Amino acid sequence: MIVGITGGIGSGKTTVLKMFQKFGIDCYIADVEAKFIMNSSVIVKTKIIASFGEESYIDGALNRRYLASQVFANEKKLELLNSIVHPEVAKHFDEFVKHSNSEYIIYESAILFESKTFKKCDFIITVTAPIDIRIERILKRDNTTKIDVLNRMKNQISDEKKIEKSDFVIQNIDLIETEKNVEEIHTKLLSFL
Repeated sequence: MIVGITGGIGSGKTTVLKMFQKFGIDCYIADVEAKFIMNSSVIVKTKIIASFGEESYIDGALNRRYLASQVFANEKKLELLNSIVHPEVAKHFDEFVKHSNSEYIIYESAILFESKTFKKCDFIITVTAPIDIRIERILKRDNTTKIDVLNRMKNQISDEKKIEKSDFVIQNIDLIETEKNVEEIHTKLLSFL
């Protein structure tokens, strides 16, 4: 069983994932794996350099800041990058599933719906938090500006649309409440096995 977790940037998806991992659930973090693939796959590197220029890599390592400046303000360039990376992430995830012994698997992605990966999921959980809290979290966590954060948020579909398509919603403001929600959802998911 595949359970998708999504939510806007800064909603606390990683925090929620760690709570599921405490129950021994295998979690695939699409963003982390995509970065790994962008740094390790010769095919992906070649396509990114051909599409975005030599500046995309510095000494063989992905130049995230440069690439972000190229794609987050330009929808067409973002689509192009996604068309290079997403098929490779999908293949990588299929391998991950084959080697998992977990009762179910969590696939975490901020762009679960945008990438159409939600179609692989049996259930979907959306993690939400008020926008001001999300911005505050991102500014603390990342070396970025409020304008960059808002640009990234603009490229993600709204929480309302995500919630409409989800089976479960976790309002991630209070950690104790969030933990209770995760435990309840985990118990429900086990009942479907």
